Amino acid sequence: GAAAELQPRVHGAAAELQPRVHGAAAELQPRVHGAAAEPRHQDHQPRRLLWDFFRRPCVALARECLGQVMVRRLADGTEVRGRIVETEAYLGGEDCASHSRGGRRSLRNAAMFMSPGTLYVYQIYGLYFCLNLSSEGDGAAVLVRSLEPLQGLDTMRGLRSKRRKAGGKPLKDHQLCNGPSKLCQALDITKSFDQEHLAAATDLWMERGPQAIAGTEIISSSRIGIGYAGEWVSKPLRFYIKNNKCVSVIDRKAEAMND
Repeated sequence: GAAAELQPRVHGAAAELQPRVHGAAAELQPRVHGAAAEPRHQDHQPRRLLWDFFRRPCVALARECLGQVMVRRLADGTEVRGRIVETEAYLGGEDCASHSRGGRRSLRNAAMFMSPGTLYVYQIYGLYFCLNLSSEGDGAAVLVRSLEPLQGLDTMRGLRSKRRKAGGKPLKDHQLCNGPSKLCQALDITKSFDQEHLAAATDLWMERGPQAIAGTEIISSSRIGIGYAGEWVSKPLRFYIKNNKCVSVIDRKAEAMND
């Protein structure tokens, strides 16, 4: 029959997955036991973003993530929060900068082909992690590139300091999460989160931000560090909030074009 979509790892009330069939295609969705998972999250986390938020095309999701809040609950119960201020869209297929270009599938990038909102966490240089979430579109995903720290800044600073050389200058607030690997250090995000779903994970989720970001506040620019990607190098698939100090790289030319 038709191939089933790969399913994310979920825990608690959304632990078991079974197909929900639409016509000939079977899409794997959670089957809950007892109380439904989404109402439970709404009761205790009323601002939490649930399944429907992530069901968007990649570019739309990358833009919509701006201004939303990433929340990490640490092992001791401490919660740290940061507002998403910069993202990048990786479209899969013909996108030569994407890990899933040409339909490539592997154990490493399996989360890119799972239901929208599935976490894809990969390691670079054998040392650092990057956090992505899948979107609609075969093998498409959004890289969370920078956060504006909101809560738990001292905790973030302590986590960052574990990976820094002794005697270095103390990090300023805007430097805590201004890059994809920096934010993973500050929120203690590792490969263990790979293939979990943001709507169901217990220790990492997204909440609706305090205010919507107007389209005029969003800068579209080329992505960072993809010099190998040919014509895709200059595609405007990086998005950031204008005039936010926590953005990793400012593109003055793109900002001037936006004025």
